Amino acid sequence: MQASFYRTENDKVRCTLCPHHCLIGNGQYGICRVRRNIGGTLFAETYGQLSAIHVDPIEKKPLYHFFPGRNILSVGSVGCNMHCAFCQNCDISQVGVREFNELKEYTVDQLVHEVTTIRGNLGLAFTYNEPSIFFEYMLDVAKATHKLGYKNAMITNGYIEEEPLQLLLPFIDAFNVDLKAFTDDFYRKQTHSHLEPVKRTLVTLRKASKHTEVTNLIIPGLNDSEEEFAAMIDWIYDELGDQTVLHISRYFPRYQMTRPSTADSILTHCFEIAAAKLKYVYLGNTGTNLRGNDTYCARCKSLIIKRNGFNIDASGITTEGNCVKCGNDVVRR
Repeated sequence: MQASFYRTENDKVRCTLCPHHCLIGNGQYGICRVRRNIGGTLFAETYGQLSAIHVDPIEKKPLYHFFPGRNILSVGSVGCNMHCAFCQNCDISQVGVREFNELKEYTVDQLVHEVTTIRGNLGLAFTYNEPSIFFEYMLDVAKATHKLGYKNAMITNGYIEEEPLQLLLPFIDAFNVDLKAFTDDFYRKQTHSHLEPVKRTLVTLRKASKHTEVTNLIIPGLNDSEEEFAAMIDWIYDELGDQTVLHISRYFPRYQMTRPSTADSILTHCFEIAAAKLKYVYLGNTGTNLRGNDTYCARCKSLIIKRNGFNIDASGITTEGNCVKCGNDVVRR
């Protein structure tokens, strides 16, 4: 599939899908490992190529305030435009098409058929690896499913240029953006990218009134300083609003990083800093009884969603997503 968003520069092509703006020689790939220059034409090699397709609870994305308790068909491919040393899905995100032997081909019509034949399915989540790098396929599928009344979600690192993001916005109903840290130094050294484009994406989603939740993976000694974390919370409060849903997630050693897992004390301290300014803060990937799993109404403080893993009791909210006690609008449902 010919890619969108590139231009030719002599015998090379300049990809303009994401802020890397890779200059790609003939026969070569961009940083994402899946967009290739063949004779002056940029091709998206992962069009219709899926590494994973599963029905997941919407909470697994994680999306806690978007149709809680529903299941959503989730798909991913291979490759990523970040190279995180701590990547949790490195088996698919840090490889290209030629390095992954288990890709399954799904045409747009075939994937839409899967969406429509699963009983009680909310829609489609583009996840597992970075979905922006299979932009063309995601856009084509999202248009088709959205037309049929299904919901689409994008679980993303937010590293995408403004023009392609604007094309996606009418067809993506919910986003979870991984805000990996709040210094450009971290982004450069640990992800081989930059912070500002991710912040820009989040502001764009806010201005477009898109349902957006943010995930921050806490890595001991790298992005867990109180000053940095508090600065991130202040920015979220000022630029995205105090009702922005924040998921603070525990890091485990993975891929190239061997630092020990995040301690409960660090997670709890970050939770307290965030909860002082944001109304909906959660702790994820804990596997413990730490607070930060349940949803409390920001207005009347009553428990409205009780979570036990991915099993939930949402008896505290109405069918419209309001608190049953005070009527506060809490979730999309």
